[in-house]
Amino acid sequence: MQYSVDVILLTYKPGKQVLELLKALEEQTYPIRKIIIMNTEERYFETLFYGTGFLEKYKNIEVHHLSEKEFDHGRTRAKAVQYSKADFFVCMTHDAIPANELLIEKLVAALTQSEHIAAAYARQLPLPNCREIEKYTRSFNYPETSSVKSLADVDRLGIKTFFCSNVCAAYNREIYENMGGFVKKAIFNEDMIYAGHAVNAGYCIAYVADAQVCHSHNYTCMQQFRRNFDLGVSQAQHPEVFAVTSSESEGIRLVRDTIEHLSRTKKKRLIPYLIVSSGYKFMGYQLGKHYESLPGKMVKWCSSNKTYWD
Repeated sequence: MQYSVDVILLTYKPGKQVLELLKALEEQTYPIRKIIIMNTEERYFETLFYGTGFLEKYKNIEVHHLSEKEFDHGRTRAKAVQYSKADFFVCMTHDAIPANELLIEKLVAALTQSEHIAAAYARQLPLPNCREIEKYTRSFNYPETSSVKSLADVDRLGIKTFFCSNVCAAYNREIYENMGGFVKKAIFNEDMIYAGHAVNAGYCIAYVADAQVCHSHNYTCMQQFRRNFDLGVSQAQHPEVFAVTSSESEGIRLVRDTIEHLSRTKKKRLIPYLIVSSGYKFMGYQLGKHYESLPGKMVKWCSSNKTYWD
């Protein structure tokens, strides 16, 4: 327990799931020094906690409120890090629930196995209501085997070399400061942008399969379109990371492997939906990569993060 750890938690319109998450964090085997909550729109937060006495029960929870216009994926997290003095900090979103009490312990163990590891991210397990295609996508992106990725893996892994997810990821504070932290303006993907810069600087990113959170979404086709539009924008804005290798090949491999999985598990009826939803993803991604050529109103319509463009 020689390293101090803080958790940075982003919330927006939090539901009762946040209470479950905070309780699970307080029960971790590795002690958390402070939980820093960056909440967007105070009125939603008060609705959940008003009159419960929940926050008073735990003395290590610190809450900072901001408006929706102030929120930015990079800047908000960077500001939260300034409130932390811990050796390591763990970024999380409010819809990720630790699968057990070992989450922080496993992430810390991964960060301390080498002085060159800049970040370590957790495995995401599907929730009980997760649809079959998304369930397979989770296993595709978060396999059962841990790994440590470096610049030497780019030819083998491609874009996955830079994969990291702030749904649940731990960072070495000293390396973070040396790297200049998260980009201060990011529509999306601030985790992979940081990971890409770190890998290119000679550091490593650890994937920790036995550090687990329950997290998944059943997005509609339009939600996937807008999410992938923002993904494309983030990649277009950071060619120093994403121009090195193509994302398209990894996406094609995911679709191909999912079709094989659905065929093997006798769920071929889902293949038409997979093709349609993949088309929405691809269109969103391609438009995002070329957003500078689009009219401003169309850019804002395509994006899931409207306030980013204000």
